[in-house]
Amino acid sequence: MASSTNYVDLTQITFRRRFTGQHRLGLPVLLVLLAVVAGVTTNAWSASPDTQPHNKHLSMGQPSVSVQLLPEALGSYRWPIATDNPQAQAFFDQGMQLRWAYNMPESIASMVKARELDPSCAMCFWGEAFSRGSFLNGGMSGEQAAAARVAIRRAVALKDGVSAMERALIEATLVRYPANYDPTSRRPVDQAFADAMAKVYAAYPDDHNIAAIYAVALFLLEDRRGYRDLADPDLQRLHGVLTRVLAQDIKHPGACHLYIHATESSQQPELALACADHLASTVPLASHTQHMPSHTWNEVGLWGRSVRANTAAKNADLLAAQGKGFSYGPTHNLHMLLFAASYDGQGAVATQAGKDYRKYAGDAQFEATTLIRFGRFDEALALDHRPDTGASAAIYYFAKGYAMLKSGDLVGAETALKTLRGYIATTEDKIRFHPAKHVVGVLTHILAGEISVNQGDIEAALEAFGQAVTLEDALDYDEPEPLPFAARHWLGQTLLDAGQPSKAEAVFRDELKDHPHNGWSLHGLQQSLAARGMDDPAVNDDLQKSWARADIWLNGAKF
Repeated sequence: MASSTNYVDLTQITFRRRFTGQHRLGLPVLLVLLAVVAGVTTNAWSASPDTQPHNKHLSMGQPSVSVQLLPEALGSYRWPIATDNPQAQAFFDQGMQLRWAYNMPESIASMVKARELDPSCAMCFWGEAFSRGSFLNGGMSGEQAAAARVAIRRAVALKDGVSAMERALIEATLVRYPANYDPTSRRPVDQAFADAMAKVYAAYPDDHNIAAIYAVALFLLEDRRGYRDLADPDLQRLHGVLTRVLAQDIKHPGACHLYIHATESSQQPELALACADHLASTVPLASHTQHMPSHTWNEVGLWGRSVRANTAAKNADLLAAQGKGFSYGPTHNLHMLLFAASYDGQGAVATQAGKDYRKYAGDAQFEATTLIRFGRFDEALALDHRPDTGASAAIYYFAKGYAMLKSGDLVGAETALKTLRGYIATTEDKIRFHPAKHVVGVLTHILAGEISVNQGDIEAALEAFGQAVTLEDALDYDEPEPLPFAARHWLGQTLLDAGQPSKAEAVFRDELKDHPHNGWSLHGLQQSLAARGMDDPAVNDDLQKSWARADIWLNGAKF
C-alpha cells in the first residue's frame, strides 16, 4: 500500500470528466403522479440498464394514453405538412414536439390522432412510425417495430400526395422497420437508416427538421454511455449537422436537445450553453425539456441554474398529473435536483428532493447520502426506510454507519464497514450502468478513512481516501453522478487538517476541474492557501458567488 506521500500523484491522473487535464413534492401529490404515470409504464422499448425508474414507455398498437391538444404547454415549433385538416396538422406538430421532448407515449398518441383525423395524411403515419422508433434513451422493441412497420407502409402507400421532400423522408424511414426486426442486433438497421437519411439530408441540407432527424439517425450509431472526443470524425459530423441548424434556429427543440447530449461528456460541454439557455422554452411544460439544460450547467458548474431547471421539471411532472403538462423521468429529475443542490450548498432543497425521491420510488439511498453530505447525522440515524436488498441497501447502510461514527458509535460504524466490505467482495449488482462494487467501494473507503481519522491514524485515512478517489475516477460518465459528493473532499480536507496544505491545494484544484464552482472545494482551496500565508482574490470571489444560495456555513469540505 502507498503512503500518504503518494497521494499527490493522484492529482496527476486523467480524471473521468476531463480529457488530458481539461476540462421536491408532498406524498399525496406524488402518489397521484405515480398513479397517472403508472398508466403508461408498459415498457415496449428496451431501456438501458438503470436502477431507477427513469423511462416510462408505451406498448404497440393503439396508444394506452389519451391525448388532447395542449397548446399552452407547447412552444412555437411548427412543421407544415401535406394535410388540409388543421386539427391533423396541430396534432402532428404536438406529436413532433413531444417526440423531441422524449414523451414517446404522448407523441405516438398525438400522431395516431392526427392520422385518424386525416386518414390520407402520409406524414401523420410517418410521424407515428418515427415516434415508435429507437431513441437515445431506449431501443425499439419487436412490438414497436411491428406497429411502426404498419404505419410506415401506410405512409408509403400515400406518398403520391406529398411533397418531394416528404416522399424522400418516408422512403428513407421505411428501412428502419424491416420485417422480423431483432432488437438484439439493431446496428445494421440503425446504419441503414443513417445511410438513407444521409441522402435525404444531402438533398435538403437547409431543412431543419430533415437535419434533426438525420442527427437522430447518426446518434443511434454512437455509444449511449461514456465520453465523447471532439476529435472523433463521427462526432464532428454529428456536431456539424446540429450546429448548422442551431446557427439559424437556436430554439429547434430536436437539434438543441441532441446537441446538449452530444457535448455534455466532451472536452467542451460549454459549447451547448446557448442551447441550455433556450431549450426550456421550446416545449415549456414538458418536464424533460425543463430538465435537459442541467446536463450542461452541471458540467460547467452553474449549479444554481441546474437547481432551477430541475425544480421546473419537477413542477411540470406535477402539472402532468393534472393533465396540464407532460412528464418524463420524474425520479431522474429529482435525482438531478438533489445532486445540483448538494454542490450548490442548498441543503434544504437537496434533502427535500431526497425525501421526494424516496416517497416516489420507494428508495431512500439518495435521501441518506444527501443527509450525510450536509452533516444531518441525527436525521440519517432516524431514517427508517432501509431498501430491501442490493446496492441501494449498501448505500443506505453506508450513511447509517457514517452517522453512527459521527454520533460517537464507533462499534456501529465498524460493523457497517465490515458489512460493506463483504458486499463489494461478492456483488455483481449495477447502479444504473456502473458496477455497484465500484460505487459502493468509494463509500466503503470513505467510511474506512473516516474511522481511521477518528482513531488518529492519518496515514491509514489518507490511504483509504486515496483508494476512494481512484475508484471514483474510474467511473464512467453519468449525469447525475451516483453520489452527491466527491471523494476528493475527504482526501483534501484530511491533508489540510494533517498540516499538508500544498498537497491539499493540489487535490482541491483538481476537484474543481471535475466540479467547477462548487463551494466545498473552493473553501478547501481557500483554506489551503491561507495555511501557507497566501490569498487568491479570484478564489475568494468564486467562493462568494458560488455559495450565494447556500443555506449552511462551511467549516470544511466534508462533515
